[in-house]
Amino acid sequence: MPTFALVDCNNFYASCERVFQPHLANRPIVVLSNNDGCVVARSQEAKALGIAMGVPIFQVRPIVERHGVAVLSSNYALYGDLSARVASVLAAAAPRIEVYSIDESFLDLDRLAVPDLTVWCGDLRAQILRWTGIPVSIGIGPTKTLAKLANRLAKGSPRVHGVLDLSNNPAWTEAALRKTSVGDVWGIGLRWSKMLVDRGISTALDLRDAPDGWIRQRMGVVGLRTVHELRGIACHDMETGPASKQTTCCSRTFGEAVTDKTHVRDAVVAFATRAAEKIRVAGQVCGAIQLFIATDRFDTTAPQHAPSATSAFMTPTADSRSIVAAALRTFERLWRDGFAYRKAGVLLLDLCSAGDVMPSLFTDERPQSRPLMMAMDKVNERFGRGSIGLGLSTRTAPWRMRQGNLSPRFTTRWQELPVARIMPEAKNDVVR
Repeated sequence: MPTFALVDCNNFYASCERVFQPHLANRPIVVLSNNDGCVVARSQEAKALGIAMGVPIFQVRPIVERHGVAVLSSNYALYGDLSARVASVLAAAAPRIEVYSIDESFLDLDRLAVPDLTVWCGDLRAQILRWTGIPVSIGIGPTKTLAKLANRLAKGSPRVHGVLDLSNNPAWTEAALRKTSVGDVWGIGLRWSKMLVDRGISTALDLRDAPDGWIRQRMGVVGLRTVHELRGIACHDMETGPASKQTTCCSRTFGEAVTDKTHVRDAVVAFATRAAEKIRVAGQVCGAIQLFIATDRFDTTAPQHAPSATSAFMTPTADSRSIVAAALRTFERLWRDGFAYRKAGVLLLDLCSAGDVMPSLFTDERPQSRPLMMAMDKVNERFGRGSIGLGLSTRTAPWRMRQGNLSPRFTTRWQELPVARIMPEAKNDVVR
């Protein structure tokens, strides 16, 4: 019988900040989106204060000041590295792992010969906390949907100590389904949730017991698979390798509205360069590029302009020079003076494996492209992204993100590594 576990890092961004900043323990924390605009992550203490996900920070400023909430900029370098560390612990412990998101991973426990899965997962939970500093909750079930449901309940119930096993306990499964709102079932979005509630299906138990024919008619095969998963019939297997992407995007909202053409042009160059790096890492090439620039649609007092255009390559490429050149040609077609642009993005289309591209007599690929790009990538990998590139702009350009409350990148920058000092007055040379 298949057995899955979902390991979910608790309040992940806030937990990452606390690993190297112990003074943040038990203090409410909010992490902000790019440009320090909206709340994208909250500690449990911040949730208890009523701070909602996605709310603009200026709207909750009185709560922040009244309760001493720590407000931090998104530190994706730190979060990504700690996520990889958690995943490495899981990969060493379980036969198969599927990294589902930055803070969630599925484990295949089917062939794991242990007498008690709850005890084993409890030990794994303790190991992750000891080795990475990140607290996690673990849900176990015969399907991925039930494992995710179990995880959600494990996170909210102190009685189960962070681990809930629904893999071989029908009574517990029944109670868990009855306790879970239908909108909280994995795969049930807002539209389906509203439709189901309107028809008297308000819990996961109601959904499990709904007739197959009615579910198939209303929700299609995808919805029927979800129902079967709630019944303990596994429809979703482990995906141990990432699926090949068909597109890759690099876009960003600027730190402030920009009217200078040169600054927006620099942003386009940076985004095109980064998108090209992404597909090279994946061993892919692109057949076309799409560029967009946009004004601030929320500023009703400003004139609006949000054009986009696509340009195709004669031969699929991953060469930054070709991709940047195409982006700049497209940019010249789109640019209009007199507008304050707030966002830009580069989308690489028609991606395929670099090994699948057939040589062409009429190729526009540049000589020695691959060795040059490999050399650029190695330099940037060793000395930091942006160390070498095309048309580099100043790091203080107005289009760059605002990150006024950014904590150090404790694990990925030599200059920002935490320092342990021996205090002269400390007894027995204790490091503080």
